[in-house]
Amino acid sequence: MTALVAISWILLAITAMAVLYWSVVLLRVVRIQLTRPTVRRGLSGGELEGGWPSVSVIVPAHNEERVIKRCVQSILSQAYPDLELIVVLDRCTDGTRALLEPIAAEDDRLTLLINESCPSDWAGKCHAARLGARQARGDRLLFIDADTCCQPELFKSAIRIADTSDIALLSLLSTLTCEHDFERTAQPVASMALMTLYPPDLVNREPKGRPFANGQFMLFNRASYESIGGHDAVKDDLLEDIAFARCISHDGGRVNILNADGMFTCSMYSSIESFRTGWLRIFLEACKRKPARLRKMARRVLVTGALLPFVLSGGVAVGVVTALTVDAGLGISLAIAALVAHVLQWVTLAIVYRMGHQPISAVWRHPMGCFEVSRILRRAAGVLVRGEPVVWAGKSYVLEAR
Repeated sequence: MTALVAISWILLAITAMAVLYWSVVLLRVVRIQLTRPTVRRGLSGGELEGGWPSVSVIVPAHNEERVIKRCVQSILSQAYPDLELIVVLDRCTDGTRALLEPIAAEDDRLTLLINESCPSDWAGKCHAARLGARQARGDRLLFIDADTCCQPELFKSAIRIADTSDIALLSLLSTLTCEHDFERTAQPVASMALMTLYPPDLVNREPKGRPFANGQFMLFNRASYESIGGHDAVKDDLLEDIAFARCISHDGGRVNILNADGMFTCSMYSSIESFRTGWLRIFLEACKRKPARLRKMARRVLVTGALLPFVLSGGVAVGVVTALTVDAGLGISLAIAALVAHVLQWVTLAIVYRMGHQPISAVWRHPMGCFEVSRILRRAAGVLVRGEPVVWAGKSYVLEAR
C-alpha cells in the first residue's frame, strides 16, 4: 500500500464521520427551525381576559452612554397601556445620567435611581436590579439590559404568551447586531456554543426543562420572583439569569425561552476586547466554572468548526489525485464524501445564521470565529486554574474552579 493510498483511507474515514456528524446536526437544526417558539406568536390575539397587567421595567445601567438612550426610547415607545420604567444608574462615571434626565423630565413613566455603591458580597448588576425591583409597583417585573432595543409590540406579545401559558419566567434570545467585523466573525460562533449547552427545545421541554434564561430580557410573574427571594437568591452570581432559571424551576415554576426573531435586538459589545471579556464571563458561568468542561468545549469548537473544513478541503484534493494516479474508486469515494461533508456543514451553518438574523455572507468567516471562541474558552479555563480576577460591571471577582 502506497503512502497516498494510506492517507486516502485515513481521510475517507474522517470524511465519513464528518458526513454522519453534520447529517445529525443538520437534522436537529431543521427540527429546531420548524418547531422553534418565537415571541412573534404572541402578536396574534385580542385583549387579555381581565386586562393587561401592570409592568415595571427595570434597567440596570453602568456607564451605558453608548446605548442607553436608544434602549429607553424603545421601551417608552411600547404599545402597552400600564408601564413604568426604572433605570438604575449604577456607579456611573460617564454621560448616562445626562442623556436620560431630559427624557425623565418629559415622561413621568421614567424614574431614575442613583446608586453610588455596591456591597462586597453582591454582583454589581444584581444589586442595581434589586434596587429597581424594590421601587417597582407592577404586577409583572421585566429586567432588560441597557444595550437592547425593543419593537413597539414586544411587551404585549411577550406578556400574552407568559400569561396564557402560565410561565413564571419568560426570557428571550435576542437578535444580536452585526455592525463590526468581530460581530460577523466570532459572535455567531459564541452564540452557537452557548446554545449547544442550553438548546431551546430542552429548556422548554415539559414537564421538566433544562434551566436557562437570558439576562437581557427576563419577564417575571411578581409572585414567582418574590417566592424565591428575588435578587437576594442570586446576589453573587455573574450569570444571574441561569441562576434565576434554576431557582424558579426548583420552586416549581415554569421557565421558557423564546427566539426574539428581530423584535428584540442587542448590541452586546463595541470592541473585540469587550467581546472577549464579556464572553469569557458568560462561558465561565455557563460551564459551571469547570475548567475541564471549558477545555472540552474549546476543543470541539476548534476541531469541528475550524480544523475540519481544512481537512475536508484536503480530502477533495487528495481524492482527485488518488483517482487520477492510483485508485479511481477510492479517490472518487473520498472526493465525493469530502464534498458532501462540506455541503452539509455550510448548509447547516447557513440555516443557523439565518435563524439568528445574521448575514449568511458571514458564514465564510466561521472557521476564523471558531479560532477566536476556542481561544476565549481556553482563556476562561486558565483564569479559573490561576485564580485570576474577572472584571464585570465595575467590580472585580475571583472565581473558584469547581
